[in-house]
Amino acid sequence: MYYSLSIDGDNVETVTLSPKFQVVIPKGIRERLSLAPGQKIQVIAYGDRIELIPVRPIKEMRGFLKGLDTRVDRESDR
Repeated sequence: MYYSLSIDGDNVETVTLSPKFQVVIPKGIRERLSLAPGQKIQVIAYGDRIELIPVRPIKEMRGFLKGLDTRVDRESDR
């Protein structure tokens, strides 16, 4: 059993920690984030909370900075 609520339009769900310290990521969140069985996830303790961040293949990063202005104002002596 879990509870669902919404904060700023995002779904927030409560899961139960098993006796083996495992959790099940709810189906809606797995689908929304396109998570797959065996996928690596980074676990970060941040203050009093735990954040789970999916590790994505480097190929998915290709082009994510497209259109970024790389010009930098430089000092005149450089």
